[in-house]
Amino acid sequence: MKPKVWKTFLQPGWIFTFVIIIVFTYLAISVLAPWQLNKNTTVSHRNELIAKHFDSEPAPFGQVFGPGGELTPDNEYLRVRMSGHYLPDSEVVMRVRPVESGPAYHALTPFQLDTGEVVLVNRGWDRPDNGKLPADFPAAPTGEVTIVGYARVDEATPHIAPSSESGREMVTGIDTEEISKLTGQPLAKDYVQLASDQPGVLTAFPLPQLDNGPHLSYGIQWYAFGILVPVGLAYFVYAELRERRREAAEQAELATDEAPQRSRYGSAHQVKWQRDDEERY
Repeated sequence: MKPKVWKTFLQPGWIFTFVIIIVFTYLAISVLAPWQLNKNTTVSHRNELIAKHFDSEPAPFGQVFGPGGELTPDNEYLRVRMSGHYLPDSEVVMRVRPVESGPAYHALTPFQLDTGEVVLVNRGWDRPDNGKLPADFPAAPTGEVTIVGYARVDEATPHIAPSSESGREMVTGIDTEEISKLTGQPLAKDYVQLASDQPGVLTAFPLPQLDNGPHLSYGIQWYAFGILVPVGLAYFVYAELRERRREAAEQAELATDEAPQRSRYGSAHQVKWQRDDEERY
């Protein structure tokens, strides 16, 4: 390969293209693809656990929740049985949280166990009445009850501050620390989502759809991009070099064809033409 052919690829535009593709290939294969595949593994593992927990036998609160009522992620959606009574005076309502493609109000009611702990229970949801809390929003039952629900990890602190509506305290997320400060009622760190057909339930929440999402396909796509892009560049460079070789061969062939004519007619005629020009001028 003649050095001057390679000089084409030392121009700033080509150098910039090479650098960009090298960086892209590295990120696609070493960062983005593993990131998506790891997310797929994490989601798959969590879904497998949740699927098992749906059918688990209800266990006492102390066996599912740790000290302070904190729940480990691996225990989420385990079924838990609790005996005690609701504390309706400390109930708050979570507003405008969509359920089944529509807005809904959620009843968040503290529940005091016979052992003394107080845990927040999401009793279910009800649709708004003309955009407001229904006047007949079901109250929690009084007296001793035994309930079964699903162990849930609480949420981050909402960006919207608590408010009041129809004489009820309103929140926009299930942050037990925020609700505890709002009601003055100490609460366990995490909470329980009430199952269907339980005392105090409104409309029970549907169980989540266990979908692994697109992470696996995204990971494969990033690997494909990381391989195909440099291959495409290599082919483009090959095509460029091949075209330049063809042009060089054509020029060499043309020069070879013209050489005998210059040797046959060029020297004598050139001297005569120069002499004629001198005599003319």
